Amino acid sequence: MPLSLVLLALLAGGCAGNQSGQPEAGDTRFVAGDGKMQVFAAADRKPAPAVEGPTLDGGTASLTAHKGKVVVLNFWASWCGPCRAEAPVLKEVAAKTKGTGVEFVGVDFKDRQADALAFERTEQPGYPSIFDQPGKVALAFQGTVPPAAIPSTLIIDKQGRIAARALGAVKYTDLMDTVTKVRDE
Repeated sequence: MPLSLVLLALLAGGCAGNQSGQPEAGDTRFVAGDGKMQVFAAADRKPAPAVEGPTLDGGTASLTAHKGKVVVLNFWASWCGPCRAEAPVLKEVAAKTKGTGVEFVGVDFKDRQADALAFERTEQPGYPSIFDQPGKVALAFQGTVPPAAIPSTLIIDKQGRIAARALGAVKYTDLMDTVTKVRDE
């Protein structure tokens, strides 16, 4: 299937599911997500893979640069409606937790760079995003984040382990409460 048709299908599908948040019968392309945070017990946490890549602003971002801090890693794309809807939530939680041992890093997934830059100019998230056009960062989290679950958000604890995950657009209270809980462990 040509890439343009895949992107059109993703747009029509609402990224992490259809408009109702539920997959349609027989639809295996999307992973429905309700945005609720799933917190993993400390004993069950898996190490996050080493992630590094070029950012949309021309720099480089990596998880190792934030060693010893809590990192919120958000997978998004400019073509994803739920990603646009959750952007103000991420921006607000990032601003409120900045300087408290919490860092945010976006991962722009399977996007055109010009569209991603326009999204960032509009949303002004206040944190960098790795430009992951080929999807390599997302694939590094295979088994934790289904490749078709956009948006998705992970919270990495101070030891570099995956402490929580949300599939779908996050809600302010869920994200803030979970980030605070993981930060205060």
